[in-house]
Amino acid sequence: MNVINICDCRDERLSMYTECNETQLFHYYEPHGGVFVAETPMVIRRALDKGYEPISFFVEDKVWEIGEMRELVESCGVPDVPVFVAPWKEMREIIGYNLTRGALAAFKRKVPVPAAELLAQVKKVVVLEEVLNPTNVGAIYRSAAALGAEAVLITNVSADPLYRRAARVSVGTVFSLPFTYFEKGADYMSLLKSAGFTTVSLALRDDAVPVYDPAIKAHDKLAVIFGNEANGIKPETLAASDYTAIIPMFLGVDSLNVAAASAVTFYELFSK
Repeated sequence: MNVINICDCRDERLSMYTECNETQLFHYYEPHGGVFVAETPMVIRRALDKGYEPISFFVEDKVWEIGEMRELVESCGVPDVPVFVAPWKEMREIIGYNLTRGALAAFKRKVPVPAAELLAQVKKVVVLEEVLNPTNVGAIYRSAAALGAEAVLITNVSADPLYRRAARVSVGTVFSLPFTYFEKGADYMSLLKSAGFTTVSLALRDDAVPVYDPAIKAHDKLAVIFGNEANGIKPETLAASDYTAIIPMFLGVDSLNVAAASAVTFYELFSK
């Protein structure tokens, strides 16, 4: 096991953890794919279980002594992968360290399959149109994995599911469902329809039907679309949708956060 003790978190070997932002990691090995950083032992374990290749591990010394991370490293099947071990006083300098439970790992990204190829393999999909908050993306992904979705398709403007915060909020379920991106400028509504999907946009409109409408559930292949946190789904997307759906509210409340709305929608349309 390649354990390397670190005394200074400014060590250049730790640049993936200390100097690179999410965008830089995404393009780290261009044109040969990127990198993402997973945090907490649970998320790291799920990434390993789904076949993501580790580049290195970065662990607090006391956490390393406990043994869980040692077992994870031993199980990954890459004996020479570096394990950087540092004291808490150094690791606390990393932004957001208190949320990591003493463990981080850098992984190589997998090359996503084209959207059309993924759509040919599934029947219940989630579409994220410019959902920008990684916390929302992670929460949506967790609900999608738990409540019957089979894949997630993302516009290139949306937050990436493998961002540290998104993966952490999802408790690693971002590795459980396949996802891919629509090409920039792609007519993804036409792509969904050509693949045989009935499209359902969640939006506050007078002509919206309840999300539990039996007519929606009657369709075999459903693509459920969620939009931007501030502006919602684009007008052209709504115009091209087969259904606009709404979650009925009480006591004057007009809407839910997109993550909460996704859980209700998946339960109604995917899990029942």
